Amino acid sequence: MTATATTTATAARPAARPYTRRISQIERGYLNAAATGTPQLIQMVIEGEGRIDPQELREAVRAATLAGPGLAVRRRGASWRADDTAPPVVELPAPTGFDHPFFHRDLDVVAGPVCEVGLADGPVTRLVVRASHIVTDGRGLRHWIEDVFRVLRGEEPLGAAATVDDTHFRTAAGTVRPAPAPARVEGFPAILGNGPADGTPLWLRRSVRACPSAVTARVAAAVSRRLATDTGRLIVPVDLRRHDRSVRSTANLTSQLVLDLHRDDSWNRVHSQLLAAMLRKREVAVLDRDFLRSNPFANSLREAQELDGNTFPCTAILTDHGRIDTGLYRTDRFRPTEYFTLPMLVPYAEMFLSTCQIDDRTEVTLSCRNRPGAREAAEAVLDEVQRGLADAD
Repeated sequence: MTATATTTATAARPAARPYTRRISQIERGYLNAAATGTPQLIQMVIEGEGRIDPQELREAVRAATLAGPGLAVRRRGASWRADDTAPPVVELPAPTGFDHPFFHRDLDVVAGPVCEVGLADGPVTRLVVRASHIVTDGRGLRHWIEDVFRVLRGEEPLGAAATVDDTHFRTAAGTVRPAPAPARVEGFPAILGNGPADGTPLWLRRSVRACPSAVTARVAAAVSRRLATDTGRLIVPVDLRRHDRSVRSTANLTSQLVLDLHRDDSWNRVHSQLLAAMLRKREVAVLDRDFLRSNPFANSLREAQELDGNTFPCTAILTDHGRIDTGLYRTDRFRPTEYFTLPMLVPYAEMFLSTCQIDDRTEVTLSCRNRPGAREAAEAVLDEVQRGLADAD
């Protein structure tokens, strides 16, 4: 690590008062999902040419965590409280496939850690950042990862020490009209295989040489062409930070839009539905509902545990991380060439599709339950997604 980075680590010492914030309504929803035994994890993967020194990475992780303590929290009653323990860096053998236990173990938000970093040094260097989705979201985790690389380059970390929760963004959003809760559905027939699942996620990737607009809507339209019935249902996560872009926080500040899907839907219709929901700030309106009584998926832990995998009240979760600036993950000895995520399983959703755009391509990763017929059916979904993105007009 450079002298500048070492100075940065010293300058970024935490304030005398420990980082503490209350557990928000959004985070309680993820705590409930985790109680079903399904790990709620974000996993971001950066691959590239060159080398990242493990000890320098550990020092950078510590400096970034001092500047953004939200990735060092533990649950203490109704609050998150950070201690002085930085996320561990685990050196992995190369090459390491995604069937390695490292990618499947859960993270304990009470005992910690809530975040860990994997580093595989080989012909292709792979950096994997795993974090509990209970305490962070995609934007928040990227704030922290970008600071790690700033320190590796000898720069000052920007930090992300805000302790606001979703109530801040309800106020920042201004006037928000109440929105009717989506109707409950019994569930839609599974389209990705059948029979018992082994409890682990099946991850499939596609790299599509195209960067069209309205990626989420185009992916939704592709999914609609594989529906087993006339309708389906989508969840689209929305970052609440859009209502106050001055906030730098690693917290889970993602709310949900629930959209109906029709067989052979057009991407234009889905896009219009999504834009209208965001203009009406529906992701903020949903925060005022009693989640345990009005959510359209499972109103109790028992209901979530009783979902048998033959039907799902949510067809797919679709999240788009947007355009990735690979320069943010570059050092004088490492040049990133790949960036993608490994989406988690969600108890009430059949699949989770994650997209991002890097250089001249769109990266798509699909996760679903690993069971008979799932791989073939998921590949068929990705075939539709690839056609929908590549043929965009």
